[in-house]
Order: sequence, then C-alpha cells, then structure tokens
Amino acid sequence: MDTNVRATALTLEKSPNGSGRGALLLAWYDRHRRQLPWRALPGQTQDPYRVWLSEIMLQQTTVKAVGPYFQKFTARWPTVAALGAASLDDVLRMWAGLGYYSRARNLHACAATVLRDHGGVFPDTEEGLRALPGIGPYTAAAIAAIAFDRHTMPVDGNIERVVSRLFAVEEPLPKSKPQIQTLATTLLWESRAGDSAQALMDLGATICTPKKPACALCPLNDDCAARERGDQETFPRKAPKKSGNLRRGAAFVVTRGDEILVRTRPEKGLLGGMTEVPNSEWLAGHEDEAALEQAPLLKGASRWHRKVGVVTHVFTHFPLELVVYTASVPARARTPEGMRWVPIATLKDEALPNVMRKVIAHGLGE
Repeated sequence: MDTNVRATALTLEKSPNGSGRGALLLAWYDRHRRQLPWRALPGQTQDPYRVWLSEIMLQQTTVKAVGPYFQKFTARWPTVAALGAASLDDVLRMWAGLGYYSRARNLHACAATVLRDHGGVFPDTEEGLRALPGIGPYTAAAIAAIAFDRHTMPVDGNIERVVSRLFAVEEPLPKSKPQIQTLATTLLWESRAGDSAQALMDLGATICTPKKPACALCPLNDDCAARERGDQETFPRKAPKKSGNLRRGAAFVVTRGDEILVRTRPEKGLLGGMTEVPNSEWLAGHEDEAALEQAPLLKGASRWHRKVGVVTHVFTHFPLELVVYTASVPARARTPEGMRWVPIATLKDEALPNVMRKVIAHGLGE
C-alpha cells in the first residue's frame, strides 16, 4: 500500500467521525480521485445540477460514453432552469444515441418541476429529491450525499462489487442488496459523505474491477475477506439472468428524392417520443406477410424491395431482429397521416434511437 496513503489515513483516524476503513478509503481518494467533467475539484462546492445530470446519464451507461453528452448538455443548458425551459423534442434530439430514452423524458420532466415548483433550486434532502420525476432511491441518495453531503450512502454497481468482496457477501444479487447497503454505510465518513461515496465508486472503477482486480494497489486489501480467500473475482454473487425471447419485425425505409419518411413514436412506452421509420409490430412469432400488411400506404410507390440480411439490436429485456424493406415515391407523393418527410442530410438532428440509425444505414446502403 502507498505509504503516503497510510500516513494520511492514520491522521484521519484521529478524527472522531470515521472508521479505520473509512480513513484508508478517503486517504486513497485524496491522492487518486478521478477527474470527471461533473465532479468539483478539491475545495470547490458541488453543483447539484451537474451531479443530478451526471447521475441520470450514468444509469446503465459508461463514464466514457456519458462524457461527450454531458459536455453537450451543459454547454446548451448550463442550469436546471435552462433545461426546464427547453422543449422535450430538443432534449430528445440531444440525447439521441445515449439509449434508455425514458431517462431523457424524465430528465426534462424533472428539470421542469424543479423550475416550476422549486424556483430552479434542487431540494437538499433524499425525501425532497425522491419526490421529483425520474429520481429513485439510489439517485436521491447520490445527489444528497455528493451535492449536499448528507449522511447517506448510494450503492451503485461499483460499490456493490467493492463491498461484496470486502465482506465476502455470499447471498446472490439482487437479494443481497439490503445487506450490501448496510455494510456500505459502515464506510461512511460523517463529515465527508459525498467523498466516501465517490471514493468507493472510483475504487470499483479503477482498482476493484470486475475482472483481474488490482488488489495490490487497493487501500483496503489487508482487510478484504474475498482477497484473503483468493476468490475475489467470483463476487458479487449473481442469480442467473433471464433473457427475453427474440422478437422480430420489419422496418420500411421510404425515400422521396433526398428525403426519408419518418414518424414519432408515442410518448409512453419503449423509445417514447423518439423518431423512427415506419415499422411493424415486434413479435416473437413474426411473419413477413403479416409485417408487409403494416407497411405505409404510398400512392405511386415502387415495389417493396427486401434488403439482404437483418438489423439486430438488444434491448434490456429482449433481443430484436428487423428485416428492412425499401421503396421510393415520386416527388409530389402525399405524406401518410402521422408521418413526415425529413431531408436525409439532417437526420443527425433527429431524435433517432440507435436501432433506427442501424435500420436507415442498412436501408440506404448499397
């Protein structure tokens, strides 16, 4: 272990508000903390807006993927009031490609609520934060701890892994979540709750990784039950995942000169409010003939041409395969109800989910 970390930890331990493990953790964090776009520098005050925005974006998404989106959002909307005054369409367009689009809708609803009901200022308690749209127990705890230094421990995937190894928690996830939460709370430093949480997050992200953890560099290695046993990579224990059934469908890429036919999905449900090309239902028992019956009705259209191959995409609860049909229509062809033509050149500005970007690329490809 770094001797400077050990020396700093011994100094911290003399404080009345923390444990030996907590002191080691914070001493390590003070020397090795990650520099992240949403994280205040040492001595600076955390901005609740940036903490909240990052926590929503980081749900089921990597730090690497979130970074550019966070920079774009804060450049366009530097405050929660600015984001709350934006249109949902603009927010969805900016979010396109980041996935899990219900987060974007909740993000906009939350910002609007903070602007309307709280004067553009986030509540500073877990209870107040949980009353906001899109903020659950973990996110409320994370914002309360990191932005307001409330004495609470948010437990994300990194923290689950660190704690389950440190204490050799045998019960599989998700049943072990309450136990891990209780154990993680023992690592809180009373006057630095936010730093304690971020220290555990950083430890899991950089040292206590899912595979080949760098145990020799860990500030808690002398006290880790799993390391002592030599089976640290087997933690956290996990119950077998249930994979959803494969669904299939058809997508219809229709062009009118240099334009393409699109529509907006319903606000509620999967990919709500996003832009898509017309497509059939996604069913386990998909049949081509039935799917073609759901194709848009277009006067003067060329015959449907089925592209070779399929577009594949994996959602949280099921994998998807789409066959792609293409057709072209005359320049003055009428627009089917509920749809619109957009220039192919401006598709980057549309709120297209990744699956639809794949479909369009496949349909327009040679």
